[in-house]
Amino acid sequence: MKFRLEWYYKVKKNEKVQCSSEWLSGELAVQMGEELEGTGKVVDLYFYDEKGTSWILKEVKKLITEIVDDPHEITVYFDGGFNKETNQAGLGAVIFFKQGKKKYRIRANECFEEIETNNEAEYAAFHYALYILEDLGVHHLSCEFKGDSQGVLKQLEGEWPCYEETLNRWLNRIEEKMKELGLQPKFTVIPRKDNKEADKLATQALEGKEIFAKTLIL
Repeated sequence: MKFRLEWYYKVKKNEKVQCSSEWLSGELAVQMGEELEGTGKVVDLYFYDEKGTSWILKEVKKLITEIVDDPHEITVYFDGGFNKETNQAGLGAVIFFKQGKKKYRIRANECFEEIETNNEAEYAAFHYALYILEDLGVHHLSCEFKGDSQGVLKQLEGEWPCYEETLNRWLNRIEEKMKELGLQPKFTVIPRKDNKEADKLATQALEGKEIFAKTLIL
């Protein structure tokens, strides 16, 4: 969960300057808030989450304590592969997240039947990643989704229309699942070279190599 801080800094007795921060992780936002209050020159300090809800320092500290053992600061990479001869899709997902003060990575894949195109495989891979998030217990959090499929991400963002009935059905499934989980998604298109891990997982799924691995990142 990320926060943006806003506050007034007292420069003279009757003069204040409005200030704000960049988006910060919960822990860093709390640390900065405490240091600002410690100066004795800060008033009206508020924390704004990605929904626009405002919090005071005491409330944010309590919230961070409550979610410390839940997965947070989540980034999802996804990719889909397609075999025309078998109409099978290989779905790959790589998920980075924090739990407590530790960082983890999940690598997972799956072979999916009855897919008609490579584009459909990309949607199926995104949908697959959502079910991994659900199994992790992720809900009502911001998540960044990264992939090299510009069509999928731009359509989910609402920037591009989707005219294919099959793909629209996938869009509906994805949007319904994200709504069910209460996710606040951010969509980022990345070059294919930056999505190699998810691509490899998708290929391995088509080769019959099933993978699910959770790794502590040191």
